[in-house]
Amino acid sequence: MRDPYSILGVPRTASEADIKSAYRKLAKELHPDRNKDNPKAAEKFSEVTSAYDLLSDKTKRAQYDRGEIDGDGNPANPFAGMGARGGFNRGGTYGAGPGASGGDYGNFSPDDLDLGDLFEGLFGGKARQQPGGNGARRGFGRQPPPPPPRRGADIQYRLAVPFVDAAAGRDQRITLADGKAINLKLPAGVEDGTIMRLKDKGQPGPGGHGDGIVMVEVGPHPFFRREGDNIRMDLPVTLDEAVRGAKVKCPTVDGAVMLTIKPGSSGGTVLRLGGKGWTKKNGRVIDGKPERGDQLVTLEIQLPEDLSSLEERLEGWIDPARPREKFGL
Repeated sequence: MRDPYSILGVPRTASEADIKSAYRKLAKELHPDRNKDNPKAAEKFSEVTSAYDLLSDKTKRAQYDRGEIDGDGNPANPFAGMGARGGFNRGGTYGAGPGASGGDYGNFSPDDLDLGDLFEGLFGGKARQQPGGNGARRGFGRQPPPPPPRRGADIQYRLAVPFVDAAAGRDQRITLADGKAINLKLPAGVEDGTIMRLKDKGQPGPGGHGDGIVMVEVGPHPFFRREGDNIRMDLPVTLDEAVRGAKVKCPTVDGAVMLTIKPGSSGGTVLRLGGKGWTKKNGRVIDGKPERGDQLVTLEIQLPEDLSSLEERLEGWIDPARPREKFGL
């Protein structure tokens, strides 16, 4: 596996936010559903996901940076690179390394070297024989254990979630490749591009099943819009409702509620509906429900289409207010 930093296109000094942003961008570009004519998209998508899994885990990222694990998360070979500096090669020969001069000792088999005599000379005694082998020589000739059997391939899914469901954190139903449908719990603060991993829901393999990789796509809404943990909307009200005050119905992602408009409310007035916004990423639960932001409602005064009767009532009346005075006008 290549360097996970190179796969995501970020430097080693990248922050968690930079890594997350780079991954989401690549995941959207490479998702198989958007690249049906590109058979390599699934392979690249899995590679990008594996790189993000490693770098998003603080412990694994630190281990990789220290050279303790490789890009696949496996323990790094402590003897890696010995062939280049002088050491036993995979073929069982010893290489003097780049720049070594000729001579009979340039390449030879470990069997040509009596390590027992070597240890005797160094430590004043015979090297202890290991059961069923050639003593100390056996340790140097040990081959690394075979790699564990590979797991099955991951399966990518795209889950379209309605705006109101994503805001309220409602469970979603998803059908897997094997035809089974499951309920999927959305993470707190879910947003467009969020990646969810379903353990062991991928293809079978000698080392077990791969995972299901779900990319969430939050749909737009005709009048709601997200702003952090809050939801904003513009609510049209009539002129008489704004002047006299009224109780009007206001839509929320949980259904309509009654909203009180105070007499004399101006256009642009913002009213707050507590707890009617987006589920917060902190995951806190209040009264058995996830904590949410607020809904911010901006009043939008709507004049009647036929202004004739209003003009008659306002005949000769001029508003003494100077609303543009703060601009020096």
